[in-house]
Amino acid sequence: MTLQVKKLAELDIRGKRVFVRADLNVPQDDAGNITEDSRIRASIPTLRYCLEHGAAVMVTSHLGRPSEGTLGADDTLAPVAVRLGQLLGEPVKLVADWVDGGFTVEPGQIVLLENCRCNVGEKKDDEALAKKMAALCDIYVNDAFGTAHRAEASTHGIAHFAPVACAGMLMSAEIDALSRAFSNPRRPLIAIVGGAKVSSKLTILKSLADKVDQLIVGGGIANTFLLASGKRIGASLAEPDLLEEAHAVMGAMRARGAQVPLPEDVVVADEVSALARANTVSADAVGANDRILDIGPKSAARLAEIVAQAGTIVWNGPVGVFEHAQFAEGTKVLALAIARSPAFSIAGGGDTLAAIAKFDIGQDVGYISTGGGAFLEFLEGKTLPAIAALEARFGN
Repeated sequence: MTLQVKKLAELDIRGKRVFVRADLNVPQDDAGNITEDSRIRASIPTLRYCLEHGAAVMVTSHLGRPSEGTLGADDTLAPVAVRLGQLLGEPVKLVADWVDGGFTVEPGQIVLLENCRCNVGEKKDDEALAKKMAALCDIYVNDAFGTAHRAEASTHGIAHFAPVACAGMLMSAEIDALSRAFSNPRRPLIAIVGGAKVSSKLTILKSLADKVDQLIVGGGIANTFLLASGKRIGASLAEPDLLEEAHAVMGAMRARGAQVPLPEDVVVADEVSALARANTVSADAVGANDRILDIGPKSAARLAEIVAQAGTIVWNGPVGVFEHAQFAEGTKVLALAIARSPAFSIAGGGDTLAAIAKFDIGQDVGYISTGGGAFLEFLEGKTLPAIAALEARFGN
């Protein structure tokens, strides 16, 4: 699918009032100190571009899960304003009670509008609220891909009523990467889907089975597929009630001449812990008390060979319990194969990002998605409301 939206870099924004919806929802400790600021740093290119091109910039975001109509001590964006100011090299004023206006921002200046989820009607995509926000600006910029799967007033409604609606730098990069992966991709198109449960990824697996040339499954998902193929999996995590669905996915792939390559050897232990003793066995020799916690070296080498031949790689989820060293080798081999591959690769999801960081391959992945839930829903084939709203405004 090709996604067509207006992009910030294509517009004349000088002297315009620009409303940026960013994703500045960062973790904080009990004292209110930001413990990880990657989302704030990811917003800087759009904000800096707007400032350097003479726009009057308003930026807002959600933070946490506040009750609408109230602003608690844990809900304020005050620490975010401080960090934004440090990154931009100028103070960033925080504006409360901003929906009805009453504040000023000049071209070349920026203000941070307090937590948008504190506004009554935000989560329900209230039209009256969306119109009030749209009236504040000449150009609406959505740069919050992480919230693109939610239809809320600041991510969806405002896009319909603002004079102009476009994607920011981060959102544009996400749209370009996803379009590149699924709109006429270089083939073979390989998808890697790991995780504990088939049930949590079933719609993704079904959607990908219609698109990809090889569907690599890992973790508890692979155990369910092994069980569906007639293998004994001992005490491994699996979902026996979903064997029919696993058969359907494999059948859909076979019907297209595609494959779901299953492990031929696995790493087992009798418990999941840092002290567990790991053994590598054939996939046909899993004992009654064994838990499959990683793929074995033969399987890892086979998957690495598949990845090496890929034209496009979509990665969501590890293939083993990589947090423990004795069960990390399969994910490591796969990660390094992706890093070495000349294919375009896109990765997303919290565990995937943790694996990328652990094996230090971030610079070798084509694109790392910032949106966990939004990335997954895109893989499911769902329409993301915030992007759909931008698409609807492409021609006007």
